[in-house]
Amino acid sequence: MTQSKKVILYAEDEESDAFLFQWAFKEAGIDHRLVVVPNGKAAIEYLSGDGAYADRLAHPLPSLVLLDLNMPGASGLEVLKWIRTTPSICTLLAVMLTSSDQDADIHRAYVQGANGYLVKPGNMEGLVKMAKAIKDYWLGQNRAGAWREVSAVPNSVAGARKEAE
Repeated sequence: MTQSKKVILYAEDEESDAFLFQWAFKEAGIDHRLVVVPNGKAAIEYLSGDGAYADRLAHPLPSLVLLDLNMPGASGLEVLKWIRTTPSICTLLAVMLTSSDQDADIHRAYVQGANGYLVKPGNMEGLVKMAKAIKDYWLGQNRAGAWREVSAVPNSVAGARKEAE
Protein backbone atom coordinates (compact mmCIF):
# COMPACT_ATOMS: atom_id res chain seq x y z
CA MET A 1 0.00 0.00 0.00
CA THR A 2 1.40 3.40 -0.90
CA GLN A 3 1.02 6.56 1.14
CA SER A 4 0.44 9.90 -0.60
CA LYS A 5 0.89 12.12 2.46
CA LYS A 6 4.25 13.67 3.24
CA VAL A 7 6.07 12.04 6.13
CA ILE A 8 7.57 13.24 9.39
CA LEU A 9 9.93 10.70 10.94
CA TYR A 10 9.98 10.76 14.75
CA ALA A 11 12.64 8.70 16.54
CA GLU A 12 11.42 8.22 20.11
CA ASP A 13 12.04 5.33 22.49
CA GLU A 14 9.34 6.29 25.02
CA GLU A 15 6.02 4.89 23.79
CA SER A 16 4.03 7.33 25.93
CA ASP A 17 5.85 10.35 24.45
CA ALA A 18 5.29 9.01 20.92
CA PHE A 19 1.58 8.46 21.62
CA LEU A 20 1.17 11.96 23.08
CA PHE A 21 2.91 13.60 20.13
CA GLN A 22 0.74 11.65 17.68
CA TRP A 23 -2.29 12.99 19.54
CA ALA A 24 -0.89 16.56 19.61
CA PHE A 25 -0.14 16.45 15.87
CA LYS A 26 -3.76 15.44 15.20
CA GLU A 27 -5.02 18.23 17.47
CA ALA A 28 -2.79 20.72 15.62
CA GLY A 29 -4.23 19.66 12.26
CA ILE A 30 -0.95 18.39 10.85
CA ASP A 31 -1.78 16.42 7.72
CA HIS A 32 1.66 14.82 7.35
CA ARG A 33 1.90 11.17 8.29
CA LEU A 34 3.87 10.84 11.54
CA VAL A 35 6.03 7.72 11.39
CA VAL A 36 7.42 6.77 14.79
CA VAL A 37 10.46 4.52 15.09
CA PRO A 38 11.54 3.23 18.52
CA ASN A 39 15.24 4.09 18.46
CA GLY A 40 18.13 5.64 16.56
CA LYS A 41 19.07 2.42 14.79
CA ALA A 42 15.55 2.14 13.35
CA ALA A 43 15.72 5.80 12.25
CA ILE A 44 18.90 5.09 10.30
CA GLU A 45 17.32 1.97 8.76
CA TYR A 46 14.26 3.99 7.72
CA LEU A 47 16.36 6.79 6.21
CA SER A 48 18.61 4.25 4.46
CA GLY A 49 15.64 2.36 3.05
CA ASP A 50 16.97 -0.86 4.63
CA GLY A 51 15.15 -3.96 5.85
CA ALA A 52 11.49 -3.38 6.64
CA TYR A 53 11.78 0.13 5.13
CA ALA A 54 13.11 -0.90 1.70
CA ASP A 55 9.90 -0.01 -0.16
CA ARG A 56 10.25 3.75 -0.77
CA LEU A 57 6.65 3.99 -1.97
CA ALA A 58 5.43 2.77 1.42
CA HIS A 59 8.28 4.42 3.37
CA PRO A 60 9.22 7.65 1.55
CA LEU A 61 11.96 9.94 2.74
CA PRO A 62 10.54 12.35 5.30
CA SER A 63 10.27 16.08 4.91
CA LEU A 64 11.25 16.48 8.57
CA VAL A 65 13.05 14.29 11.13
CA LEU A 66 12.39 14.72 14.85
CA LEU A 67 15.03 13.11 17.08
CA ASP A 68 14.95 12.32 20.76
CA LEU A 69 18.37 12.81 22.30
CA ASN A 70 18.84 9.68 24.42
CA MET A 71 17.77 6.47 22.70
CA PRO A 72 19.06 2.90 22.61
CA GLY A 73 20.79 1.64 19.47
CA ALA A 74 21.96 5.08 18.43
CA SER A 75 21.40 8.42 20.15
CA GLY A 76 19.71 11.31 18.43
CA LEU A 77 23.11 12.96 18.06
CA GLU A 78 24.51 9.83 16.39
CA VAL A 79 21.57 9.77 13.98
CA LEU A 80 22.04 13.47 13.29
CA LYS A 81 25.76 12.95 12.61
CA TRP A 82 24.90 10.06 10.26
CA ILE A 83 22.37 12.24 8.40
CA ARG A 84 24.84 15.10 7.96
CA THR A 85 27.57 12.78 6.65
CA THR A 86 25.31 10.87 4.23
CA PRO A 87 25.51 12.81 0.96
CA SER A 88 22.11 11.80 -0.40
CA ILE A 89 20.23 13.20 2.64
CA CYS A 90 22.71 15.59 4.29
CA THR A 91 20.36 18.57 3.87
CA LEU A 92 17.35 16.81 5.40
CA LEU A 93 15.61 18.95 8.03
CA ALA A 94 16.45 17.45 11.42
CA VAL A 95 15.18 18.87 14.70
CA MET A 96 16.03 17.59 18.16
CA LEU A 97 12.88 17.00 20.22
CA THR A 98 13.99 16.07 23.70
CA SER A 99 13.45 16.65 27.40
CA SER A 100 17.03 17.85 27.93
CA ASP A 101 17.48 21.59 28.32
CA GLN A 102 21.19 21.26 29.14
CA ASP A 103 23.37 23.84 27.40
CA ALA A 104 25.95 21.17 26.52
CA ASP A 105 23.32 19.02 24.75
CA ILE A 106 21.94 22.02 22.88
CA HIS A 107 25.44 23.07 21.80
CA ARG A 108 26.36 19.54 20.62
CA ALA A 109 23.13 19.28 18.64
CA TYR A 110 23.74 22.51 16.75
CA VAL A 111 27.41 21.67 16.16
CA GLN A 112 26.31 18.32 14.68
CA GLY A 113 24.01 20.21 12.30
CA ALA A 114 20.58 20.29 13.96
CA ASN A 115 18.18 22.68 12.28
CA GLY A 116 16.43 23.27 15.60
CA TYR A 117 16.26 22.15 19.21
CA LEU A 118 12.90 21.80 20.96
CA VAL A 119 12.41 20.89 24.61
CA LYS A 120 9.37 18.70 25.21
CA PRO A 121 6.70 20.54 27.16
CA GLY A 122 5.40 19.03 30.37
CA ASN A 123 1.67 19.29 29.67
CA MET A 124 -0.92 18.59 26.98
CA GLU A 125 -1.54 22.26 26.19
CA GLY A 126 2.18 22.77 25.63
CA LEU A 127 2.36 19.70 23.36
CA VAL A 128 -0.40 21.04 21.12
CA LYS A 129 1.20 24.49 21.10
CA MET A 130 4.53 22.94 20.07
CA ALA A 131 2.85 20.83 17.37
CA LYS A 132 1.18 23.95 15.97
CA ALA A 133 4.55 25.73 15.98
CA ILE A 134 6.11 22.80 14.07
CA LYS A 135 3.22 22.98 11.60
CA ASP A 136 3.46 26.74 11.16
CA TYR A 137 7.22 27.02 10.87
CA TRP A 138 8.83 23.73 9.80
CA LEU A 139 5.95 22.53 7.62
CA GLY A 140 4.62 25.93 6.55
CA GLN A 141 6.95 28.90 6.39
CA ASN A 142 10.31 27.13 6.19
CA ARG A 143 11.55 26.21 2.73
CA ALA A 144 13.77 23.20 2.26
CA GLY A 145 15.79 22.53 -0.85
CA ALA A 146 14.70 19.90 -3.33
CA TRP A 147 16.14 16.42 -2.82
CA ARG A 148 19.09 15.68 -5.02
CA GLU A 149 22.21 13.60 -4.77
CA VAL A 150 25.23 15.60 -3.68
CA SER A 151 28.80 14.46 -4.02
CA ALA A 152 30.08 15.38 -0.56
CA VAL A 153 29.60 17.56 2.48
CA PRO A 154 31.48 20.83 1.86
CA ASN A 155 34.93 20.76 3.49
CA SER A 156 34.24 23.84 5.63
CA VAL A 157 31.14 22.21 7.15
CA ALA A 158 32.80 18.82 7.63
CA GLY A 159 35.86 20.45 9.21
CA ALA A 160 33.77 22.47 11.65
CA ARG A 161 31.89 19.36 12.72
CA LYS A 162 35.11 17.38 13.22
CA GLU A 163 36.60 20.15 15.36
CA ALA A 164 33.49 20.21 17.58
CA GLU A 165 33.62 16.48 18.34
